[in-house]
Amino acid sequence: MPRPQIEALQLVKLRAAVGWALTGNGLQAELLRSAGVTPNSLESLADISKIPFLTRDAWMESQCAAPPYGDLLAAPPESAIRHHLTSGTTGRTPIRVLDSMKDWEWIAEMWCYAFWGFGVRPADRVFVAFGYGSFIGFWGAHYACEKIGCLVLPGGSLTTEMRLRQIVELGATVVCSTPTYALRLAQEARRLGIDLPAGPVERIVLSGEPAGSIPATKRLLESEWGAKAADTAGMTELGTIMMFECAAQPGGTHVIEDHFLEEVIDPDTGSPVPYGTLGERVVTSFGRGFIPLLRYRTGDLVTRVPGSDCSCGRTWDIYHGGIHGRVDDMKLVRGTNVYPRAIEAIVREYPVVDEFQVHLYTAEGIRDEIEVLVELTDPGDRKVLPELATELAKATEGLRIDVRAVEPGTLPRFELKARRVRDERTVIGTGAPL
Repeated sequence: MPRPQIEALQLVKLRAAVGWALTGNGLQAELLRSAGVTPNSLESLADISKIPFLTRDAWMESQCAAPPYGDLLAAPPESAIRHHLTSGTTGRTPIRVLDSMKDWEWIAEMWCYAFWGFGVRPADRVFVAFGYGSFIGFWGAHYACEKIGCLVLPGGSLTTEMRLRQIVELGATVVCSTPTYALRLAQEARRLGIDLPAGPVERIVLSGEPAGSIPATKRLLESEWGAKAADTAGMTELGTIMMFECAAQPGGTHVIEDHFLEEVIDPDTGSPVPYGTLGERVVTSFGRGFIPLLRYRTGDLVTRVPGSDCSCGRTWDIYHGGIHGRVDDMKLVRGTNVYPRAIEAIVREYPVVDEFQVHLYTAEGIRDEIEVLVELTDPGDRKVLPELATELAKATEGLRIDVRAVEPGTLPRFELKARRVRDERTVIGTGAPL
């Protein structure tokens, strides 16, 4: 679709989204009314700046004030068919969302854009290496593959070895995974004597970590698997993905612009930045029915370039290099969001912990690990360590976080702003600092 027509479509959908949000009395409606925004006040896409930003903090405050889902729902909870939540949180409780059957049809359709764009077809057999829990993750990918007509092979709670054997024995042609776990599968395959490049897998669909768009990591993945790898990115707040890498692999991800209106702003001033400039993603969603989402500040850092640069012919804009990182202090570890502030909130509940430090590193050159180093007021009282590890896992969707005691006085102290995160991870495939 030519660019002017894309923008005309977005304006129609933006007006409809604002009108729909104003039919309720939730947080999004309050923001619109406070700014005097109505569908008729939006004469061009530039007028989106009249709409106040929605922030994660406001969402969390709403959820805490009106648990469990907050004041963002545009439909009664009893109309929902699914409950999901984020993989991590800035507090003790993750963001929770509800969706209807219509929402899930749309969620699957967005994933269909990605799979079809990467060359997946009905004859493919898709293995989903994902623990099917409350984290929204690859759920939409599963339903998208069914919608396309693929045979879906759910990995579920299988061990890594069992997943590998199923991939080979069932002839999976596509594997869905985080980049880190895809490398873990390759490492285990070598141990088991499984020759992945000689196997059936032709495509790997990645999500959950920025590594999916890091060239060195992608090259390593494609070499280990003998398959093409493509990146995708989504958010629980949106319910689905909003960008994907096509088969032409243009060095970035296409934004699905007929269903999302994306802006890139200076995170400090809130002003838009031009093409080619690193900035923060702000997203407006047109598809989800249960939760209006207008100008949501994602905290993701991206660089937007014109879609005409891609040989596939799609005219949507591209995020060059995918998502580069985060504006805030969130860390992504094996596909799970980890917030140092959330760790501190838990650790500080234990008076026996005198000081602590979050340590991230890359094990064996391929796997991100995280541990919390603690100084104890009584070095001999170590029974708190497994209890603390359990609490940290509960707050991060089951992510294993080792808790290790160190000698008193070995961790740094601070007079001003504390920096208790030591990130020593390297870029997979290069050994360079992340």
